[in-house]
Amino acid sequence: MRIKLFTLLLIMSVSGYARNEDSVKIRAIANEILLHGKAYENLRVLTKQIGARLTGSPQTYKAEAWGQKALQQAGADRVITQSCLVPHWIRGGKEEAWIVGKKNQPLDILALGNSMGTGAKGIQAPVLLVNSFEELEQKKASVKGKIVFYNYKFNDTYVRTFEAYRDAVGYRAQGPGQAARYGAVGVLIRSMSHAADNNPHTGSTRYNDSFPKIPAAALGLQDADRLAALLEKEPATVFLKTNGKMLPDTVAHNIIGEITGSEFPEQIITVGGHLDSWDPAEGAHDDGSGCVQSIEVIRVLKAIGYKPKRTIRAVLFANEENGLRGGSKYAEEARTKKEKHIFALESDAGGFTPRGFGVTMSPELLNKLRSWLPLLEPYGITEISNGGGGSDIGPLNRELGTPLAGLQPDSQRYFDIHHARSDVFETVNKRELELGAVSMAALIYLVDKYGL
Repeated sequence: MRIKLFTLLLIMSVSGYARNEDSVKIRAIANEILLHGKAYENLRVLTKQIGARLTGSPQTYKAEAWGQKALQQAGADRVITQSCLVPHWIRGGKEEAWIVGKKNQPLDILALGNSMGTGAKGIQAPVLLVNSFEELEQKKASVKGKIVFYNYKFNDTYVRTFEAYRDAVGYRAQGPGQAARYGAVGVLIRSMSHAADNNPHTGSTRYNDSFPKIPAAALGLQDADRLAALLEKEPATVFLKTNGKMLPDTVAHNIIGEITGSEFPEQIITVGGHLDSWDPAEGAHDDGSGCVQSIEVIRVLKAIGYKPKRTIRAVLFANEENGLRGGSKYAEEARTKKEKHIFALESDAGGFTPRGFGVTMSPELLNKLRSWLPLLEPYGITEISNGGGGSDIGPLNRELGTPLAGLQPDSQRYFDIHHARSDVFETVNKRELELGAVSMAALIYLVDKYGL
């Protein structure tokens, strides 16, 4: 009995010592980032010196060169590039739209990514207001020759704003194809946002090859409300001119910096964000923040002298926004090379205050991560919830079954700036950005030390 009691006390003592050691190590990570962090300055360079990084644009390759240099300066043992074919869509110039009348009323719009332009002369057509796909079906006999206006609103009762986005984003993604099916000549959509301003929000759309590819654009919310109110009272005609065009696929690159594992180098832990962004702004939150936080994970582990057991990779993914080719290529090569990816973490929800992690993994692994919450709570992480990860690391899970996690910052402001001209460096708070990097580095440290 005394032997069993002694063993139990020894286990508790060892466990307590390990927990204290982890707390000290995570405190060292936090101190280094909060006192000497490089994420904010890296983001300033990426956004202000390079700017918008639409896939295939000249800024794509400037950003790739920046990423290689930043990872080298962070102390990565090696930095490699991984090429992939990516779609090359161009906006082709400023869009125009107005409500036709004795005095034309301008509308603030942005063409949807991957959409076809109207041609140089633009199009002018009556507008058909629909508030849902169900209403489109009810009015399908009236669609031919019209510009369909999808006025589907974000559900403001969702406290988790990504739920509102998932609920509404189908109108951007499938809306043009559905309208073209019934003979529409163009589409306007209410921007995917619940902001109070009038900035339109772009984002990719997907055509159905069985139907014509018609021009499509997003409206700022104030203009969407104004147009909807008019159409509720009387018919209206809109002039629309967009210039989008798809060019042949081109080459872009995932930029990968890694620290080689000291004990299990064949076991790979990935942390990343996507390097591309939409063109109206600087892509500061989406996803410059995720990129610089991932680079900071490499830098801080080197700075505090931590030698990881497993290989840790920071990946700046190509082409998340309108093709997901970078994430798909990364998983494809991992499968081809028979790499062992034990965990992947992504930051692609903005550089706001960290609140938790969303994970895709077995209940057993979820419980293991939750056992680390006392170590993460001092830095703002209060929840590790089932369901989450990220678009770029999703293929790793589908191809290899890799457990995933996604940083979940406070989401209330994210869709104010998502894919809009307002996604600029000035909207990122230095302290919030750094705390996100602290949380990511702490979780990577724990996964590396204890495995999954």
